[in-house]
Amino acid sequence: MQRIAMLITLIALAFAVAPRCALTTVPIGYVGVRSSNFSGVLEEDLAPGWHLDLPGVHRMSLLPSFYQFADYSAESSEGGGVLLIRTRDNNNVMVDVTVPYRIRKGEAFEIMKAGNHLSTGEGLRFQRLAADTTVSVLREELAALTSSDFYNTEKRLAVATVALARLNEKLGTLHLEAEAVLIRAVSFRAEYEQQLQAIQLNEQNKLLDGARERVAKQQQELDNFELETNALVAARGQEWIHKRADLERAYQVGVVALDAANPSPSESRRALAALSDEEREKLRDRASEILGIDRGRVIDAYLLGIKAIEAETLEYRQRVIAEADGIAARLKAEGEASVATVRGDFESKLNVLLGSPAGRAYVAYKVAENIRFAETLTFRSSDGIPSVLRLREFTRLFMGN
Repeated sequence: MQRIAMLITLIALAFAVAPRCALTTVPIGYVGVRSSNFSGVLEEDLAPGWHLDLPGVHRMSLLPSFYQFADYSAESSEGGGVLLIRTRDNNNVMVDVTVPYRIRKGEAFEIMKAGNHLSTGEGLRFQRLAADTTVSVLREELAALTSSDFYNTEKRLAVATVALARLNEKLGTLHLEAEAVLIRAVSFRAEYEQQLQAIQLNEQNKLLDGARERVAKQQQELDNFELETNALVAARGQEWIHKRADLERAYQVGVVALDAANPSPSESRRALAALSDEEREKLRDRASEILGIDRGRVIDAYLLGIKAIEAETLEYRQRVIAEADGIAARLKAEGEASVATVRGDFESKLNVLLGSPAGRAYVAYKVAENIRFAETLTFRSSDGIPSVLRLREFTRLFMGN
C-alpha cells in the first residue's frame, strides 16, 4: 500500500509539473514560431493554445497576428510625424496617412527564418522594414499628384489604390500585407493654403455660376411650359364653355327651329309635326351629335327641349284649370239655383200648411209649450175672472181667430 501511494503521488506530481516544463501557451492575437536545436525552425505557424516546448530543445517566439499601423500624423510619435511629399509641381505637401498591415497568414515562420523577428530596441525588425517600405512607396506614388490633385477625391483615391498595390508587392517579400492606404488629411504652407482657398473659391464660384445658369434655363423652360399650359387651359376652357352652352341650349331649348313671330308654347310641337320624315331624321342626327347620346335614344322630347315641354305643360295646366274653374262655377250656380227652387217650394208649401186650421193649431200648440204662468195668480181683471182661466179665448188668440 505504501508503494502504491508513492506511485500515485509521483504520477500526480508528474502530471502537475510536466505541462509547465514541456508545454507553452500561445495567447490570442499572436502566432507562435517554434525552433529546435536539432531541426531548426518549424515551417508552421502555431495557432493560439498549448504547444510542445521542451526545455533545452525548443525555443518559442511570438509574433503579432493582429493589424498594426504605420501611422504618419502630427499626433503619432512612432511614425515620425506627418509625411512630407514633394508634388509634381514642386510644392511641399504634408500628408496625414495611416497604413494598417499584418503578417500574412501562414508565413510568420518565414519572418523568423529571415531573422526579422528580432527586436531593434524600438520594435521588431519587420516592423521597421515595413515602415521604411511604406514611406518609400508613398513618397514615390503620391509624388505623381499635383497640388490641386490632392483636393480631387477621385484622383487621390486612384493614386491611393495604385500605392496600395505597389506596397503589397514590396511588403510581400517581407511576408506582410497592407489592408489600405488611408489619407486622412492634407495641408500645405500657410501662404499656399490661402492661394488654394482662393483657387477653390473661384472653382466653386464657377460651379455656382454654371448651376445658376442651368437653374435659369430650367426656370425659363418651366415658365414657357407654364405659359403654354395656361394658354392650353384657357383654350380648352373656352371649348368646354362653348360645348356646355350648346349642350344646355340643346337640352333646354331643343333643336327645332322656331318662328320668332309666333312664340306660343305649342309652336315647337307644331313645327316638329310639320317636318317631313327626311327632315326629322336629319334633326335626330344633329341632336345625337350635340347631346352625345345614341341616335336610337333621341325621341321627340329631346328635339323639343325642356323649356318647350315645360311651356306646354304650364299652358295645358292653366287651360285645364281655367276650364275646370268655369265648369265648377257653372255647376255651383246651377246647384245653388236648384237648392233655392227646392227651398222656395218647401217654404211655400210650409206656409200653406201653417195657414190651415191644423197648421194654426200646431203653431198654437208649440207656442203654448213655451208659456210660463206666475206661481201666484192675481185677480186684477174687471170682470173678476183671471185671464189664465179663459183657455178658449187664449186658444183662439194663439190660432189667429
